[in-house]
Amino acid sequence: MTSGALVNGGILVGFAAPLQGSATNGIVLLCESWRPTGKASRKSGGFCPRKSPTSARNESQRQAMTQAYYSAVLDHPLDEVWSLIRDFNNYPAYIDGVSESVIEDDKRGDEVGAIRRFCYLGNWIRQRLVDHSDRQHSLTYAGLEALPYPQDDGSQRPAPTRYQGTMHLRPIIERDRTLIEWSVALDTEPADADRWQALFGSWIPDWTDSLARTLARVSPRSR
Repeated sequence: MTSGALVNGGILVGFAAPLQGSATNGIVLLCESWRPTGKASRKSGGFCPRKSPTSARNESQRQAMTQAYYSAVLDHPLDEVWSLIRDFNNYPAYIDGVSESVIEDDKRGDEVGAIRRFCYLGNWIRQRLVDHSDRQHSLTYAGLEALPYPQDDGSQRPAPTRYQGTMHLRPIIERDRTLIEWSVALDTEPADADRWQALFGSWIPDWTDSLARTLARVSPRSR
């Protein structure tokens, strides 16, 4: 996929530096700091197996966190953009290639914990809404299954990745516009981190560009 300018070339793009460790590693270290004896702990609310310093280091080396980040200026008011994306189930309305989306268990599209199941380019994907704020104009979602790397030129494919994405809107006072920031944190094998980052680095601009095209069609400002 290729990326493109959204509004008057007003695009900011970049990648954040890879983070150290992973969420799993943080849990391991937290368990060890709470309870070094290897027994159940009332503070932790469950059992955490003992790990030697060597095994903790090996775990840290096995997984790596990396992040793809993209931002762009949208020539539309913040409230207008937020009204389009705030519903977690509204993906088909603004993401090209999403043909269907449903929220499981009759939850609302702005309810933390809601799970959406959507079809993107013929593939069904499930994601959970883990944070939602009308005040901050942001939402965060996490994939419920590890995402397989798409088929490419036949070379060895990276291992599937766990991921969590955040969409965040900020107001631009000049001409009543909106800055959108879209980032995805990826829990990958270290050797695969660069390829996963590059892949999402091409996907996120496409998704943002699709959002901009939708706004151009439906916004009163565009008429």
